[in-house]
Amino acid sequence: MSPGSGTAPDRTHSDLLVIGAGSAGSVVAERLSADPDCSVTVLEAGPGPSDPGVAALTDDATVLPVGAASPLAARFATQLTDNPARVVELVRGATVGGSGAVNGGYFCRAVPDDFAAWDLPGWRWDDVLPHYRAIETDLDFDGPSHGDTGPIRIRRTAEIVGSTALFLQATADHGFAWLPDLNDGAAPGLPTGIGPVPLNIVDGARLGPGAAFLTPALGRRNLTVLARSRVLRLRFDGSRAVGVDVLGPHGPRVYTADRIVLCAGAIATAHLLMLSGVGDAATLRRCGIPVVQHHAVGARCSDHPEWVLPTTWVVEPRRPVLEVVLSLADDLEIRPYTGGFVAMLGNGSAGRPDWPHVGVALMKPRSRATLRLVSADPGVAPRIAHHYDSEPADVARLRHGAEFAHEIIGTATTLGEPAWSTSQHLCGSVPMGAEHDPYAVLDERCRVRGVDGLWVIDGSVMPRVPSRGPHATTVMLAHRAAEFVGS
Repeated sequence: MSPGSGTAPDRTHSDLLVIGAGSAGSVVAERLSADPDCSVTVLEAGPGPSDPGVAALTDDATVLPVGAASPLAARFATQLTDNPARVVELVRGATVGGSGAVNGGYFCRAVPDDFAAWDLPGWRWDDVLPHYRAIETDLDFDGPSHGDTGPIRIRRTAEIVGSTALFLQATADHGFAWLPDLNDGAAPGLPTGIGPVPLNIVDGARLGPGAAFLTPALGRRNLTVLARSRVLRLRFDGSRAVGVDVLGPHGPRVYTADRIVLCAGAIATAHLLMLSGVGDAATLRRCGIPVVQHHAVGARCSDHPEWVLPTTWVVEPRRPVLEVVLSLADDLEIRPYTGGFVAMLGNGSAGRPDWPHVGVALMKPRSRATLRLVSADPGVAPRIAHHYDSEPADVARLRHGAEFAHEIIGTATTLGEPAWSTSQHLCGSVPMGAEHDPYAVLDERCRVRGVDGLWVIDGSVMPRVPSRGPHATTVMLAHRAAEFVGS
């Protein structure tokens, strides 16, 4: 898959290499290739949208094409808890558009307090709001908080039926306020109440950043997108990143560039850095990898722990997987999933793979995850551990949320016992931070400290997971940070 009809030359040297065509990489590539004098090559490990069957799977927002047999999903084992050890799979989109091409369409923004906690120049709420607006066209709301010209269309579910309607009635009976616009940014933190989820789904069709940003740009002669091209490691000339080793449809290749941007996601970006000699020096030496730059890659990740409770609600077919959420003052989000959650985890629960569930997610957890290199072989996945039970206060808040869910909706459905899960929102494996921060791999302009010509732009750069799902914030971040690479 190359520009336009696919007949353009396969460049081996470009002004800019973008590694990963996911939610961030699609935006970065489109933004920087808008300059016709800048040649951009994008390397994506998964299939492209022109591959047979891909568009049908990514366009239909009523299904999550991420089950165990999906050709569009990469799966990574993680140990959620330590005592006892509970192991599940993290699922990541593996196609042009990344997870944004296969997820449930949840497009809630972070809140102003999240950026205040980052405490980084250029990342205040006033800095990021123009970029949230630039990426979207909100079909429900206008005004200074919302975009009306961006490529991603946002809509909230208007016709509330099935399990969502029953949940909504139960919360109304308990006096919760209706929050019509969860993206207004008026409150510094999470407001208490229930509201419709902003979705990048319109008339049943999912329009993620790959389809919205990258696909329309494919006709540019200075843009080459190579699918099924897996980057194995970075190449350095001293402390400067100069190229990558790639395994693609035509065998091993080397691609070089003046500037390289890693957009492969919180797992793959961190893994690639460590395989290339950027990471904890002792671990790299133990794996036989020459050290290019010591950094605490993967040492302090974060995610939203979630307890999932089965219900006796019946399936309302062809609905978005999550249409409303209830936010509580103690940083809990209660989610009535219409279905798809079990299929997303791929645990093969017998008989009812798409049965509605209720999720209780902790949006400001204290626990931190780790992502460790175990081998110099790129085919060996990193070891991921979420350590969700390492903070007793987190466990207590999740337990309180599950009890509260029973209290407010126990008359509307029979809730089963909660099971440990995760919101699949891993962030912060390659975080930005102040120069004195020992965990800060990047500066506030997403440059890898101690390395020239190398940026990271994806969910791995967030110092901590935001108070809402990170997809909209990842897209915003890519739109903002592309300016850093181009300047």
